[in-house]
Amino acid sequence: MFVCFLPFHALGQSKDELQALQKQIKQKQQQVARQLVKAKQLQNELKQSELKIASAAKALNKTEQALKANQQDQQTLKKRQGEIQRKLAQQQDTLAKQIRSAFMTGNYDYAKMLLNQENAAKFERTITYYEYLNKARREIIDEFRQLGDELVQVNLTLVEKQDSLQNLLDRQQAQQATLTQGLRNREQTLTKLQSAIETDAAKIEELQANEQNLRKAITQAERLAAQKPTTFDGLAKLKGKLLRPAQGQVRKLFGTKRQGQVRWKGIIVDANAGNNVVAIHHGKVLYADWLRGFGLVIVVDHGKGYMSLYGHNQALLHQTGDTVSAGEPIALVGQSGGQSSPNLYFEIRYKGDPINPTQWLKL
Repeated sequence: MFVCFLPFHALGQSKDELQALQKQIKQKQQQVARQLVKAKQLQNELKQSELKIASAAKALNKTEQALKANQQDQQTLKKRQGEIQRKLAQQQDTLAKQIRSAFMTGNYDYAKMLLNQENAAKFERTITYYEYLNKARREIIDEFRQLGDELVQVNLTLVEKQDSLQNLLDRQQAQQATLTQGLRNREQTLTKLQSAIETDAAKIEELQANEQNLRKAITQAERLAAQKPTTFDGLAKLKGKLLRPAQGQVRKLFGTKRQGQVRWKGIIVDANAGNNVVAIHHGKVLYADWLRGFGLVIVVDHGKGYMSLYGHNQALLHQTGDTVSAGEPIALVGQSGGQSSPNLYFEIRYKGDPINPTQWLKL
């Protein structure tokens, strides 16, 4: 048996190297820990900033919907205004003709006709003709008066709508300014956050923590949903037929590496900020709140263990407990959760586990 003995100075050198390596590891761990603490503080700042943005974006969206409704109302009123004016012109022409006709036959004198009844049949026809003319004239005059009143009301309503439109435009401008300022503040916080997480180890830790938070939120939502079970029929029969959650370029990331051993659990849809995010199928909102790493998230329960998740939103249009229909807007595309550009993060889960969304959506 051969035994190798290292010189004493070599053993001492190995021990020193081990201690130096352990010291270096400890320093790295402390560095990662400091970065994560700083990141957590900045995440809280980011949350507050993004919630303010969400409030402004939601208010702006509501104002823009009101603007569209106002403009449509004005178009309808202007159309009716034109119809009334045309009818009034026609009736004026009809009345003018009747008055002209009455004038042309004005040589009939009632007193003479009553005294001179030699031609009784002619007298009867004349009286009937006059009664017919008077009745027709009264009807036209009544309708003319009604149309005139309606035209006055339409004109007044149009003025009110135009005043309301100006107020809405002023409100839109103020809300847009609030939103723009919120986005600037968010950008500053995001820059600090990105600087705080410098090492790959810290980034992986952050991603894992975010994923754990998401799973915890879903589990909690499922637990609450179990207390009030729904009758929705799930998604099993709809594979490959589900609606797109947003319009835009789809990044098919599911299953690919994200950082280290952390893999993507969903897909990204690159879309314009403020665009509608729609429910892929009818269901009930399980979760609607801000979540670290995912921003403003909404989770919809479709029954039978199936749920869909929509993250990185600018604003949420529904709250927990709401029932939503397929294709109904449930959020607005944004870049919350620390995103550098607007997009939708989308997942489908079955009994809590993520499944590949691209196999289920009608892309």
